[in-house]
Amino acid sequence: MIGKLLIANRGEIAIRVMRAAREMGVRSVAIFTEADTRSLHVDYADEAYSVATYLDPAEILAVASRCGADAIHPGYGFLSERAEFSEACEAAKIIFVGPSGVAMRRLGAKIESKQLAVQVGVPVTPGCFEPGAKADRLRAAALEIGYPIMLKASAGGGGRGMRVVRDPVHFDAEFRTASDEALKAFGDGEMMVEKLIERPRHVEAQILADHHGNVATLFERECSIQRRHQKLIEEAPAPCMSPSLWERMRTAAASLARAAEYVGAGTVEFIVDVAGENFYFMEVNARLQVEHPVTEAITGLDLVKWQIRIAQGDVLELDQGLMDGDRSLIRGHSIEARIVAEDPGRGFLPSSGEILAWAEPKLPGIRVDTGYGPGREVPQIYDSLLAKVIASGATRLEAIGRLREGLLDFHVLGVRTNIAYLLEILAHPKFQAGEFDTGFLERSFKDWQPGFPDAAVAGIAEAALVASAATSA
Repeated sequence: MIGKLLIANRGEIAIRVMRAAREMGVRSVAIFTEADTRSLHVDYADEAYSVATYLDPAEILAVASRCGADAIHPGYGFLSERAEFSEACEAAKIIFVGPSGVAMRRLGAKIESKQLAVQVGVPVTPGCFEPGAKADRLRAAALEIGYPIMLKASAGGGGRGMRVVRDPVHFDAEFRTASDEALKAFGDGEMMVEKLIERPRHVEAQILADHHGNVATLFERECSIQRRHQKLIEEAPAPCMSPSLWERMRTAAASLARAAEYVGAGTVEFIVDVAGENFYFMEVNARLQVEHPVTEAITGLDLVKWQIRIAQGDVLELDQGLMDGDRSLIRGHSIEARIVAEDPGRGFLPSSGEILAWAEPKLPGIRVDTGYGPGREVPQIYDSLLAKVIASGATRLEAIGRLREGLLDFHVLGVRTNIAYLLEILAHPKFQAGEFDTGFLERSFKDWQPGFPDAAVAGIAEAALVASAATSA
């Protein structure tokens, strides 16, 4: 049994894991860097220890040994998908809350996972997925499959190391740019090439798998609302999903998990051609996803608690319908928006600094996951995610309406946010009708600029919010 859990991460995901651990009677241990000394996750934990970086497995394992942690939860980002870290935990006899290093190697890199998908009969887009393939080989493959194509970093994620190429004349320049970007971001510049599917939808299947061979497919999430390949709004279930498409997709996701001997929570991502009801395997995220709360809302499950239970050897005991992805068990609809510290008026540049005032929505059907609050510092060097607002309702339109109300009731002073941008997306007729794809924001919001309220009114509102925050402190 796990009695003490070290969370090798920061911000909202660290607090999310700590909350689940606390409810299970498990003590939580935070780590923090100098930039995070004043962070909320440090105060929330039962114990906290400083580290030089979140990226040094040896330093983190040393802290775990010193404090007597039984297990380490990697959250998402940082070391969460590093096979070496999982293996180092195993060697140190500390439970890693996630898949084995072997499973990560099979699924973590895009090239290897594509090869595995082909072996088990999961559809993939035409492309070249050869380990070690150089520019010349990929250039030739691009000509074979036909332009437009997508260059992707094998070790990539979050839109980094990705480039669309529509003409062969641009291949070399885009290859160099994407490979250099991947090398800087992931320490690996290896690339692959695949046919670009025009106007696809991005749909992912949530899986849970235990050490005893049980695999649950807990429905899907739609993640097509993206800006520069970064997800902004996610929802479950997907508006584009049909029963027949889901049956094929869940079978594919479960097949991949079993073939890789996967254990823990994971996400199998697909691109979907809605017109032809076709889908193609994209990648596996061998970790918890930022958007996991919408799945929790429509299933009634706590995915983090199940991660911990599975890691300590418990059997995945769920209703058989949930195990099999029976859509009649879906509980309404849920939608999540990511509030990030960006300045929309300056090309969405990151915004950092001290949060002067912070007011979260307190409305029915609304959940807020965050790692910030009044007086906390938003550092320049980490991810700009401030909070996730998750709204649930009996129908999709009800959930959208609640999310809009929640965002209108969310106020942050001290740093800029993208709340106005999110509100306009949610109000767009095509979004409300479910008629969108991954290029929706690029087409419909390409020249978007925020509206600026009267300065005097804005000043009065700011002064009132700061005064309110000071009074309630």
